[in-house]
Amino acid sequence: MAGFIHIVDDDASFRTAIERRLKKAGYEVMSYPTAQHFLDRMPNEDDPSCILLDVRIPGLSGPELQGRLVELGSTVPIVFLTGYADVPTTVQAIKAGAEDVLTKPVSSDQLLRAIERAIERQDTARGAKIRLESIRHHLVALTPREREVFGLVVRGKTNKQIAYELGATERTIKAHRQRVMQKMQVQSLAELVSLAERVGILREPEANGRDN
Repeated sequence: MAGFIHIVDDDASFRTAIERRLKKAGYEVMSYPTAQHFLDRMPNEDDPSCILLDVRIPGLSGPELQGRLVELGSTVPIVFLTGYADVPTTVQAIKAGAEDVLTKPVSSDQLLRAIERAIERQDTARGAKIRLESIRHHLVALTPREREVFGLVVRGKTNKQIAYELGATERTIKAHRQRVMQKMQVQSLAELVSLAERVGILREPEANGRDN
């Protein structure tokens, strides 16, 4: 899977060597001598990409840049590169969301595998985000009553129970339920429950009204 690789490292010879390896593997490559240079030219979030980030660079350090990117909402995965096997730094970086921490010198195979994993995870995360946005878009299309019915259906209530709780007829509830299924674009109750879990419906207070 090709993509854009951003190398942030103050060692010019190292950047040149890594850039040569990555271009040979089919990647587009940009390099930056400092974290600030990278921040001044923030990459496009829509492209498959990965940041190769040195832990110890002058000015803003690698972990500090990672923190800044988290604050900015960046979703570009980070693979740290370090000349020192520092366990605390590695643990901190991974906990903060880094994909991997590699110790220099790093082999081409090890580097390429780490980049491929990072970009694959980015693609998976982007797909999940798009699906979640689609679910929320469908949810907004529900009327207040349909939203109430949705909440009760996914909690396992029958049409009869929902009709009693909402002060409506079973026939009316059945119609609401069908519209909910149509608007949420699902074919089964299991699918509807899965969507409800993703958007937090099951964590909301249970509806309890008797108005029509």
